[in-house]
Amino acid sequence: MSEIRYYCYPRTQSPPEFSHTIADVFRKHEERISTEQLDDGLKSDEVLEVLRGDLEEIGFNVEKGKKKDEKIHRPVLFGKNGKPQLKYEVDGYHPKKNYGLEVEAGRAWMGNAIYRDLIQASVMVQIDTLVLAVPNVYKYSGGENSAFDLTRDVVETIYTTERFDLPFNTILIGY
Repeated sequence: MSEIRYYCYPRTQSPPEFSHTIADVFRKHEERISTEQLDDGLKSDEVLEVLRGDLEEIGFNVEKGKKKDEKIHRPVLFGKNGKPQLKYEVDGYHPKKNYGLEVEAGRAWMGNAIYRDLIQASVMVQIDTLVLAVPNVYKYSGGENSAFDLTRDVVETIYTTERFDLPFNTILIGY
């Protein structure tokens, strides 16, 4: 049985069919990326490298490296002559479906990366769905935590509260 799991938010809507397709990419590579099966989890860039080909096959543009021209940028603010003045980076972007993709590893929970991802996706142009992939388990020298469960609690609380609304849907994947 697969340890890859996901939730779609808001939970009051049917999951998009494409969520199954994305989860299948993670399942296809589960042996290589599973944080529950591996003694040491991969870095987020390493997970992205494993998934890249299949993500591109389903329509995502995926970050290829750390150089400026290898990154995926989404505009936030436009300036003079309509040119993007401020842009944020995402790990992947599906231009036909307006899906942003963030793959996190160790810092997903302990480094608060999930909060940054949620806020930045909120202000990026043409992000209708954020795919946020986090480790099921994060193992570190002092122990381990259930990064997926902790992230799920945060995302679920945000979508449940009436204090504010995120302007996009979220697919949370645990790997």
